[in-house]
Amino acid sequence: MNMSELLLQERQSAILGKLNTHGRVLAGELALEFGVSEDTVRRDLREMAAAGLCERVYGGALPVSLAGTSLNQRMGVARDRKQALAVAAVSQISPGTTVFFDAGSTNLAIAAALPDDMALTAVTNAPAIAAALIDKPLVNVILIGGLVDRQVGGALGAKAMRDMESLSPDLCLLGACGIDLAAGVTAIGFEDAEFKRFAASRSKTVLVAVTSEKFATAAPHCVLSVAHCDCLVVEHDADPDMLARYRDHGCRTVVAGEAL
Repeated sequence: MNMSELLLQERQSAILGKLNTHGRVLAGELALEFGVSEDTVRRDLREMAAAGLCERVYGGALPVSLAGTSLNQRMGVARDRKQALAVAAVSQISPGTTVFFDAGSTNLAIAAALPDDMALTAVTNAPAIAAALIDKPLVNVILIGGLVDRQVGGALGAKAMRDMESLSPDLCLLGACGIDLAAGVTAIGFEDAEFKRFAASRSKTVLVAVTSEKFATAAPHCVLSVAHCDCLVVEHDADPDMLARYRDHGCRTVVAGEAL
C-alpha cells in the first residue's frame, strides 16, 4: 500500500469518526482540518457514500440514515433524545381532543409518554403505537386498517386512506424522514408520503417532532411544506438562527427542555 492510499484511508476513517460523534460533517471544515482541497474531500465523501458509509448532502455528509430500517430498529436509536422530544410534544396536546399518531419511532415515544390521567381519542395506523396507547386508561384508540408496511411500521394504501377519510383529528403528529426549509417535510416511500399528506390534510393542526440529524435533509417524496407545519418540536441544541427561519415560514417552534 502506497502513502497516498494510507492517507486516504486515514482521512476517511477520521471522517467516519466525526460523523459518529457530531452527526454531520462539512466539506469546507474537513478540507481545512486535513490540509487538502474541498474537491479532495468531496471525492472522499462520494466514495464513502457509494460504499454505504454516509449520505451526501449539500456541503457535506450525514451518517447513513436509519429512516429506512424497521420501526423496532429505529426505536433503539437515540432513545433518550426521543423521550425528551416526547415530553415536549405531550405538553402541546390538549386533553379531550382527537389526535392522529403517524407511524414512527418518535411518535411511539410520544404515545408512551402520555400521562395516565389524560383523556384522548387517539387514531393511528401503527400497531405498535396502538399497543402503547391501549395501556392508557383514558385513551380511546382507533386503529387504521390495511396492509402494514414493515419498514414504515404502519398501514398504508387504499384501505388506510378510506379509514382516514372518515376522521377529522384536532392534531396530527406527523412523522418525518427529513425536513428542510425548501423541501419541507419529506418521506422515503411514495405510499407513506401519500398517506402522511392525506392525514395532515384531514387534521386541524400538524405537529412534527424531529431529531436534529433530520434537519437540512430531504427524502425522495414531499409530504408538506414547512408553512403547513403548525408546530415543530426540536432538541435542546437546535440552532436558534435556523429555528428563527422556520418561524419566519409560519412554523411555531418548541424546544425540548423548555416546553414545560
